[in-house]
Amino acid sequence: MSKLILFQGDSITDCNRKREEWGSLGAGYAGMTAGELGAKYPYEYAFLNRGISGNRIVDLHARVRRDMVNLKPDYMSILIGVNDAWHEYTQQNGVDAEKFEKLYDMLMEELRRDLPETKLMILEPFVLPGCKTDNNEEHPNRWEFFREEVALRAQASKRIAEKYGIPFVPLQEMFDKANADAPADGYWLVDGVHPSVAGHTLIKRAWLEAFERIR
Repeated sequence: MSKLILFQGDSITDCNRKREEWGSLGAGYAGMTAGELGAKYPYEYAFLNRGISGNRIVDLHARVRRDMVNLKPDYMSILIGVNDAWHEYTQQNGVDAEKFEKLYDMLMEELRRDLPETKLMILEPFVLPGCKTDNNEEHPNRWEFFREEVALRAQASKRIAEKYGIPFVPLQEMFDKANADAPADGYWLVDGVHPSVAGHTLIKRAWLEAFERIR
């Protein structure tokens, strides 16, 4: 029987998957990763994407049973955090860094209790300059806010991974380096938050490298 890999997170994971189709993987790193693994290890793995656009850690925790525990995955990766900052900036409805870490801790505690055999990976939230994150006349301090606040969620994510002995997949430095080597507005992240095809490919590579260490 194939082992189940579950991709979990926000719009970066969701990436326009078709909710009405059980196995729809979307157009991003989740689908790319599934294609790579499926070709390399035929019939060994099945794949589900349950990322939901706009999710914050509070939303992810609210669906821990429906979209995680009840699915009983053998492997699961989680990428969450940018909306916890972004929604605070745009809607005053984010999740501050301290609460983010507390809820992430609660989520992992429940997953360890209810899915003790599931192998987990935590992916680092990230951000780059872009049309949704750059400073402008209307938002003179927007970039500083995004960089600082997303970094706080990234640091919290790493601490949670270390606490539970879970592989942490760093992504911010990877994107910073890619953007320095080939700078172009929107090339890696189309708006400073959402990856392009090239950006999703970078995530896929980092995901697969981490997965090979735990498979």
